[in-house]
Amino acid sequence: MTEPITARTYNQRHHARPYTPGRRRASIYVAWSYPAEAGRNPAELDNRFSTMTEVRRVTWPAYEGPEWSDPARFQQTIAGTLELFFWAWVPFQEFVEEATGHPVPVYQRIDQAGFRTPLDERVLADTDTLFVFGLDHLVTGQTASHEEIEALREWTNREGTTLVLGPHHDVGAGDDLVVRDVEYHHHGDALVPRQQRFGRYTRSLMEGLGVPVENRYGLRPAVVEPGRIAPLTVNRDLDTRGWLTGVTSFNFHMHLPHYALTAPESDDLRVLGRQPIDLSRPHPFTEAGNTEFNMFLWLPPVGRRAGDILMADSTIFSSLFGGDESLRNFWRNLIAAR
Repeated sequence: MTEPITARTYNQRHHARPYTPGRRRASIYVAWSYPAEAGRNPAELDNRFSTMTEVRRVTWPAYEGPEWSDPARFQQTIAGTLELFFWAWVPFQEFVEEATGHPVPVYQRIDQAGFRTPLDERVLADTDTLFVFGLDHLVTGQTASHEEIEALREWTNREGTTLVLGPHHDVGAGDDLVVRDVEYHHHGDALVPRQQRFGRYTRSLMEGLGVPVENRYGLRPAVVEPGRIAPLTVNRDLDTRGWLTGVTSFNFHMHLPHYALTAPESDDLRVLGRQPIDLSRPHPFTEAGNTEFNMFLWLPPVGRRAGDILMADSTIFSSLFGGDESLRNFWRNLIAAR
């Protein structure tokens, strides 16, 4: 991660981007309450992000430079770890701005200063492609209101819109502590607790919009070499829009959600990309006979809905987990003019 090349601003309002034919306007909506996440008790073992001190200990010496380790320069609490997300989204924001000519605002449901931004016309009016990152822990109680769901429904009825929903993993959902421990050792990330359940807000959006999908588990993908994720199994016959043109793989992350279908797969609900699982590490999902999980889904326009709905995890847009030309091709496909 590098220093920004321009001066940063924070405490100001977004300036609407004018519609420009052939140049899509992308926005990121982070569905968490920053104060609720940052304020979690570090003594609690489950359902919280790590503190920056824990990140430094587990990943040592990756964050031992003074820009990360000096408490006078970078927060060492949970808040510091949350700030890493913002650092890591910058390359994606810059990529999209360079491709479209439009800046990419990052909205938070409740930000550091306590300002609440519901998903309404202030966010949607100047947005063509909306990324909703479901990084809110269930225990913080983020749920979309009826007004937000209706606003988003009307927005998806607009021609040319693309909604990308990214609820994160759901680790340790069951009550059996032995199974939780098996799941923990499967993904192998010491920073993830035995139970870490994400995505109440995105779940409420999916329920309200009639998206028959649930985020389940935190599965470790197979790799072809250390840190390099195995290629996707792509159903290119179903990818008539070309979302995965030039794409063979995403980036490696130790615990990724399975986007489980709660309705039969059909022309209106397409699994375009499945990810092979690391079978050397036991997990109830693989013990049930599964060797891949649903990584990328497409719900084409249907009925009144003129826009597309996609399911893709937020880590795909983060520089924390690497990237190559295949990943950049995916980013390019998402924001290509249509």
